[in-house]
Amino acid sequence: MLLASPVCAGERLQQLDDPKPLAAHAFSTDWPRFNGPGDDAKSLEQPLIKEWPETGPTLLWSLEKGEGYASPAIVGNILILFHRLDGNEIVEARKAETGEAIWEYSYPVEYRDRYGYSAGPRASPVVWDGLVYLHGVTAWLTCLDLETGKLAWQRDLAKEYEVPRYFFGKGSNPIVCGDVLVLNLGGGKGQCMAGFDLKTGKTRWILEDEWGASYSSPTIASIAGRTVCLALTGGESKPATGGLLIFDPQTGERLSRFPWRSPRYESATACPPMHLGDGFVFLSECYDKGSVLLRILPDFSHEVVWENRKIGIHWMTPVEKDGYLYGVSGRHQQGAEVFCLEWKTGKVLWQEPIGWRTEIDGRSVNLQLFRASLLWAENRFLCLSEFGSLVRADLSPAGWKIEERAQLFFSPEAWTLPAISHGLLYVMQNETDRMSGMPSRLLCYDFRGR
Repeated sequence: MLLASPVCAGERLQQLDDPKPLAAHAFSTDWPRFNGPGDDAKSLEQPLIKEWPETGPTLLWSLEKGEGYASPAIVGNILILFHRLDGNEIVEARKAETGEAIWEYSYPVEYRDRYGYSAGPRASPVVWDGLVYLHGVTAWLTCLDLETGKLAWQRDLAKEYEVPRYFFGKGSNPIVCGDVLVLNLGGGKGQCMAGFDLKTGKTRWILEDEWGASYSSPTIASIAGRTVCLALTGGESKPATGGLLIFDPQTGERLSRFPWRSPRYESATACPPMHLGDGFVFLSECYDKGSVLLRILPDFSHEVVWENRKIGIHWMTPVEKDGYLYGVSGRHQQGAEVFCLEWKTGKVLWQEPIGWRTEIDGRSVNLQLFRASLLWAENRFLCLSEFGSLVRADLSPAGWKIEERAQLFFSPEAWTLPAISHGLLYVMQNETDRMSGMPSRLLCYDFRGR
């Protein structure tokens, strides 16, 4: 039974400080989706702080959370948190500046990750035109009113379309195009992609293909004068199948199909496809195939420009800047390397681990960014390592330089891209802090500059 829950108890919230006022000349934006307003892991916010003490930026508030890897969405002064606690997937609306509760909605789910990872949602909230869309780990698709939390519609896609659990449950982020919500569905009878009416949730179209649902999120692009959707598909299958689909997001009409998937059974594609302009599309994964640049021609046929099996991104979205791609290559913590790649030629300018020595609990240890998330903000990269290190770095074709760093917490699985909205930085701590013993939390830092 689906249920609307009362607002959460306040004990989970710790309010520590008040944010500075925004500068008179500040430019700020909402953060309505996991990769930000441009869907490209870039922030337009300014001014932001340029430096911080060893303890890190000023922590304004923290909120204990349950399981999951979803990032928050922020629109105006409403923050949406999606997580799992006590057997329920929970959607919370909070005041973005203070963390105070506004409303909550929850529904029960039964899920256990077969590999021992978090049993919470992987896909982040999407906020669009006053509505909140959520894709749960067991393929519940939910739409709520942003202001009130009232249920607009909800569908059990696993039941309707016989969606398998796949390796790690369902985890692809939906995306809005026009009046359609596009989702990598991966139904059990070949229902690969689906489009749903934003207001009613009714199925508008189904794109049938044998390729299942990956963990890569679809993106919208303009190619050959058409608005199209790019989806890198490929779920759990024997033999392993998947690849890039290009289709019309309004009708589901398939325009192009490029088979591209590791032959390994246990491979989980998660990096979103990137349109780099003029029909060039970049794909990457870390299970043998590596990376490839395609050129999509006006008739939507394709040609391979270059391939590189040594550049393989696990889940992060690489950042494009001035003709170069910056990202992290590597399937595991050990061996993960930050890289700079000239994307038109495939030339790798550099590829190496970024590390430093620091003290944790009185012990001197070597740390790295490992499989970090990279966020471009005000001419620098903000990097969150998977162990809770926040680094401000200058990355360029000439190399890299760490400018600021702090250990926000020390725990694994910090795999969620931070969000910046209205001068505040939101960081997800997905496991217990090994230094302080603090449980999983959403952390809000003051990043407002002068």
